[in-house]
Amino acid sequence: MLGSTHGTLTTDSRRARVVACGEQPAPAVHGRPAEPDDLDVSGRPLYCEVPDLDRLFRPESLAVIGASDAEGRPNTGITRRLVDWAGRVGARLHPVHPSRPSVFGLPCSRTVADLPEQVDLAVLLVADPLPVIEELAQAKVKFAVVFASGFAETGDEGAAAQARLTAAVERSGLRLLGPNTNLNAFERFRDDLDGPAIALITQSGHQGRPVFALQELGVRLSHWAPTGNEADLETADFLSYFAERPEVGVIAAYVEGIKDGRAFLLAADRCARRKVPVVAVKVGRTEAGARTAASHTGKLTGADAVVDAALRQYGVIRVDGLDELQDTATLLARARPPRADGVVVYSISGGTGAHVADLAAGAGLRLPVLSEAKQAELHQWIPEYLSVANPVDNGGHPVGDERGPRIIRAILEDPSVGVLICPVTGPFPPLSDKLAQDLVDAAERTDKLVCVVWGSPVGTERAYREVLLGSSRVVTFRTVANCVSAVRAYLDHHRFVDGYRSPFDEAPRTPSPSSRKARALLRPGQQLSEHAAKQLLRAYGIRVPREQLVTSAAAAVRAAGLVGYPVVMKASGARIAHKTELGLVKIGLTSASQVRDAYRELTDIARYEDIALDGVLVCQMVERGVEMVVGASHDPLFGPTVTVGLGGVLVEVLRDTAVRVPPFGEEQVRGMCAELRGRALLDGVRGRPPADLDALVEVVLRVQRMALELGDELAELDVNPLMVLPRGQGAVALDALVVCR
Repeated sequence: MLGSTHGTLTTDSRRARVVACGEQPAPAVHGRPAEPDDLDVSGRPLYCEVPDLDRLFRPESLAVIGASDAEGRPNTGITRRLVDWAGRVGARLHPVHPSRPSVFGLPCSRTVADLPEQVDLAVLLVADPLPVIEELAQAKVKFAVVFASGFAETGDEGAAAQARLTAAVERSGLRLLGPNTNLNAFERFRDDLDGPAIALITQSGHQGRPVFALQELGVRLSHWAPTGNEADLETADFLSYFAERPEVGVIAAYVEGIKDGRAFLLAADRCARRKVPVVAVKVGRTEAGARTAASHTGKLTGADAVVDAALRQYGVIRVDGLDELQDTATLLARARPPRADGVVVYSISGGTGAHVADLAAGAGLRLPVLSEAKQAELHQWIPEYLSVANPVDNGGHPVGDERGPRIIRAILEDPSVGVLICPVTGPFPPLSDKLAQDLVDAAERTDKLVCVVWGSPVGTERAYREVLLGSSRVVTFRTVANCVSAVRAYLDHHRFVDGYRSPFDEAPRTPSPSSRKARALLRPGQQLSEHAAKQLLRAYGIRVPREQLVTSAAAAVRAAGLVGYPVVMKASGARIAHKTELGLVKIGLTSASQVRDAYRELTDIARYEDIALDGVLVCQMVERGVEMVVGASHDPLFGPTVTVGLGGVLVEVLRDTAVRVPPFGEEQVRGMCAELRGRALLDGVRGRPPADLDALVEVVLRVQRMALELGDELAELDVNPLMVLPRGQGAVALDALVVCR
């Protein structure tokens, strides 16, 4: 492996707690004890209940603890906003303050115990929420929101304070949003917009503003969950909840840190099962971004390569910018499932059409050449000298008759076309106005996706503000890049969910017979010798070369005769990580004299380098194949991870690897192989035969099983090189490194 991250998954008792194999008690799953069938073979949960958050977002009654109407007090503005919000949603609001008889004309209770009714939600406007939690528990309050900061985002002292708050919430039975959150959940949501809505989750409230502002462009929003420090309720809870809401068409998220890796994956899995797209900005791609995220929310962002792979495994669409988050979420909320994956570019300029088509094809979109019959149909209204093969160049959209609508309708009626993209680089009335109206009219009559790129930097034109933004069927972008990436995400999402099968349904729940034998080979805190590491592989059915461990030159010669010349000889010891660099590998030995000399040289080098040996391996020499690396390591967020890539001595130079988080199936393994830049080597190049891809897949699946069953006891496992032989001949693990936790 290129590196190994050490750590353990942690979570609260309401969450599905991660335990090592054999640990007791079983983890809780959202407030109920986990049953054996809820856990995989590693002791990690396979199921999480969906939290009922209805009364958090739409309480019938709420209490404001620390309410104020005194001028100049910070709590006064917040209280006023909550009073207004309660009036809009029809909730009964009860102020709580120890010395005020009323707040904004509403009767004020002195304490939580004095509230006139059991409330659904308590909003805490106090600097120290900890003493209030027990009072809320006694009053059987369902939900609490804590705005106060000064917790895990501030360092060790704040993290300790947050841990005390979390423990109090666990004991109380209520669910808590925050701390370090804000009023975003109590914003004014427009109720005059229809169609599927965007549900928004943000760990930083300010980062959700651009998505919230989409309402001004006619895009419906249903909820905003500002999760803050996630002492209790976290992103995973809201993903699960929103996935079950019938009005939610897409979930948009800004994620700084993932609190519980398995809970997040289970929530993403629920979204995939329900075919609800999730679009997310996940910060932490760079070291600087990761540091900033940790200082802001006090969370571990996780190794980004692992996070990225985990998101893709469950169909989460990762974008980089808030503008991409807006545009991609809007498209996925509005678009119906694709009828075809073909994209047509329709333009009033040949240059513009060619440029956009080039960008679309470069992004992996399929631009089919329209049939001769379809081109002949289009040439009824478009001059013959203009190309209509795709992109379709109309030379100037007709404005005086019905030719324009007929052109657009004819394109959309082509069975190979699922998406129409029309770039308008700048306003050119009346042509651009008529074009915009014709596109809107066509979008209203079709179930295919119509996208417009309005390139004008002004954005005040009537065709844009009133015609395009006035339609809930056309998706309008300001940049070609965002349009192309959103269309790609749309097509990829539907391909993904149409073929999605949850890996949790088929995850192993009971240990294999191999695990007991393998576990006996492990040495906690130590690195195994190559010989012991290969015994571990053999226990899981992974093929290794014929070999013998010897402790004398004479025994080496006898072993070579049994193994069969030519042979490889390697020093074997628990503290040897890079044998080649130390000269502790000899290959291509063809005679007894060479074997005797090699044995003496290997032992002399080990003695000089002060390396303890358990012997020298005399191994079968395997030459014909593709050198790969397959390994497992332990990620602090997700637990066991599995990697495959190009192997050999240059593995750390090439860094051509793909990673997945168990559980996963054969299709994911083949996807890993397809991601590799050197994938062509497996197909056979320069006259070499194709490699045995099926055998490689089988080894990866066996390493996954090993990682699941032994993952909490393995810090790192490397099979490098794994020699993948020509098709039908299998794969052989030529070397292995195992470091125990």
